[in-house]
Amino acid sequence: MLKRRDLILAGAGLMLAPTTALAAARPLGGDNPVVDAFVKEQAFQGVVMLGKAGKATYARAFGMADIEAARPATIDTVYAIASMSKWLTAVTVLKLVEAGKLSLDAPITTWLPDYRADTGAKVTLRRLLSNSSGVPNGFTTAIKADPSLFKARLSTAEALERFCLGDLAFEPGTRFDYALTNWIIVLAAVERVTGLPFQTAVREITLSPLGLDGIRADDAITAEPNTAVGYTDAKPPTRRPNDRQPYMAAAGGYFGAASDLLKAAHLIFDTGFLSPASQRALRTVEVASDRYALGGRIRTLVVDGKPYPAGWETGNTAGFRSVLGHRFDTRASVVILNNTTMSQKTLDLFADKLFGAVTPAG
Repeated sequence: MLKRRDLILAGAGLMLAPTTALAAARPLGGDNPVVDAFVKEQAFQGVVMLGKAGKATYARAFGMADIEAARPATIDTVYAIASMSKWLTAVTVLKLVEAGKLSLDAPITTWLPDYRADTGAKVTLRRLLSNSSGVPNGFTTAIKADPSLFKARLSTAEALERFCLGDLAFEPGTRFDYALTNWIIVLAAVERVTGLPFQTAVREITLSPLGLDGIRADDAITAEPNTAVGYTDAKPPTRRPNDRQPYMAAAGGYFGAASDLLKAAHLIFDTGFLSPASQRALRTVEVASDRYALGGRIRTLVVDGKPYPAGWETGNTAGFRSVLGHRFDTRASVVILNNTTMSQKTLDLFADKLFGAVTPAG
């Protein structure tokens, strides 16, 4: 079991000082015809930020963070980032792999000896982090049978036992299944080898060393005055509940502002925080049908007729929609945050245009 000091050293890789936050609510840059047209056509509410190497070159907020309270969105408003959390989880696992505490390809029973032996011998972290493990989505089945479970404060061990022990739905690595159960198992493995609650481990291994203190998963953040409210629709405003339990954190429990995500893309993809081997793992597509790597997608953007690879993180939960695209060649990033249940495809295509990519490609 890791001691707290070992975790901090293993997670740091190199210590990176936090950068100065953008001034609250102040637009950065002039008019952008692509943004202006999209906002007008789609009645977009949220934040659009463009940047390079972690520094914003354009940032504007549109509409309301809280419609009923008439509280406008600002460029530092905090949004639920949903499945972008998977990317942060994958980075944390890779740091633990670098420290020799985990392996991407060993059976999950190596760290969870109480896990079901027959299926656990086939399931690995690589397959879990790429949503290709074959572990069935026992969470969805259980919630349909008993909706009250969604609000139940289950421990990691209870969630693992209740949701994650079904027969494999397919052989690991042969299909893609975006199941919460993958991430409950990952969370359990991280907690087991660190001896820490998952959120604490992510904080000490990844977020704090990178100076990403604005990215948080604690329940109190939803009550803070600069956090956006998620809506099914803006007219009339219909709020969507965002119930979360600690065992869900690895899959989609985190919140952050656009500037936090812009920094994260640069620090994770462009610097030496991850080893070369970990960078390759993070950028290698494991499931071709969904362009899914570890904790996120890798897309090819066609710009001026030429293909360019990009990290592509998206989030979808409780009215919140998000895109974080990062070109590996230019280190340019696009961040889009929305709180009115916009179509994810619409936001992806908008991000393509902001990159100058006229045709989405695999």
